[in-house]
Amino acid sequence: MAVRTWFSILALAMVVVQLIGTAMAYERPPARKMYIVLGDEDQDPTHPDQVHISMAGADKMRITWMTKDGTPAEVHYGTVQGELGSSATGSTRSYEYAMYTSGTIHDVVIGPLNANTVYYYRCGSSGPEFSFKTPPSQFPIRIAVAGDFGQTEWTKSTLDHISKSNYDLLLLAGDLSYADFYQPLWDSFGRLVEPLASQRPWMTATGNHDVEKIIVVHPEKFTSYNARWHMPFEESGSTSNLYYSFEVAGVHVVVLGSYTDFGSDSDQYKWLQADLGKVDRKRTPWLVVMLHAPWYNSNSAHQGEEESDGMRDSMEEMLYKARVDVVFAGHVHAYERFDRVYQGKTDKCGPVYITIGDGGNREGLATKYNDPKPDISLFREASFGHGQLNVVDGNTMEWTWHRNDDDQSVAADSVTLKSLATEPGCN
Repeated sequence: MAVRTWFSILALAMVVVQLIGTAMAYERPPARKMYIVLGDEDQDPTHPDQVHISMAGADKMRITWMTKDGTPAEVHYGTVQGELGSSATGSTRSYEYAMYTSGTIHDVVIGPLNANTVYYYRCGSSGPEFSFKTPPSQFPIRIAVAGDFGQTEWTKSTLDHISKSNYDLLLLAGDLSYADFYQPLWDSFGRLVEPLASQRPWMTATGNHDVEKIIVVHPEKFTSYNARWHMPFEESGSTSNLYYSFEVAGVHVVVLGSYTDFGSDSDQYKWLQADLGKVDRKRTPWLVVMLHAPWYNSNSAHQGEEESDGMRDSMEEMLYKARVDVVFAGHVHAYERFDRVYQGKTDKCGPVYITIGDGGNREGLATKYNDPKPDISLFREASFGHGQLNVVDGNTMEWTWHRNDDDQSVAADSVTLKSLATEPGCN
């Protein structure tokens, strides 16, 4: 289908979304314009497009990219620019969604790799040379955290700020592209984030905008996300790309799926129970969870949703007993930091809950909050931005939220946390 026709469909879809938005319980201010990154139609069909990397085990990295034509999935890499003496091969796939057929998606895992080391790599037998740095194997480590990116001029501003933060790894709490069924926007998103996502591992969760299920027309959930953003679920004993875990430099990170089954008889629940049971707080003194729909939220947006309240009722006790330090969520297009909480009350042994769904999405900000502010909510603001998690050592973690203020990154909220693994009275 012609690009012009596709964008006509997109324009109609966005009108529908805006009409639906007016019926919600809060008003969103106008967002900035969409930031679309089109592909080069004259480019070599074997040229790597939408390159991004993710962790795939303790000392391995997954390289993912797309080409117009089917080419072998191979990556050449090394620690010296221009000298790519090592190589690995992987798999290719494509997918169909309504009238859209994707390009060829390549998936190659390389390694073993040295920690805190710059590697140079090439996707395929020819083409440009990229580079990435592996995360450190020990403290300190700097983790960028964001949610609900989409692709607007605000998104571009957030990405620019993140690029200057000297981060080692990025956590993205769902709602990646905001394609909302219009598949070329997944391609645009891949190109938009490639400059950052090809240089540092991006670890992602799924959000409601990533589901893309259409009754009868396309009944399968997460087709695009699963094809494009392969996370290390196999390496962590999970049966689904929607929930997984990984370890990096003394931090055990658990990623949960808000939009898949989470009841006590579900595979996700049983997997989480087993995964938390394996955590060794001597090896990984920090335990972090990321999901999409927040379990605690004093914004008027997204109240009373099963994906939030039902999942909290099902899993909160498990996280509390495991002494999870921090839970990151997106979904609500604003920032909010809670105290350490368990069952709605301040509890020194509960996780700190942080909503970071302010990456730049096209729907705008959720500006209305419930009043009076609950005691457990310590800071809340409806502004676009991102977070930086500086894990100093096995006992101290520094969190800072950076507001996008007139395109300048402004540190607007910060807190120093102590690991619950060493907190008196919590063990």
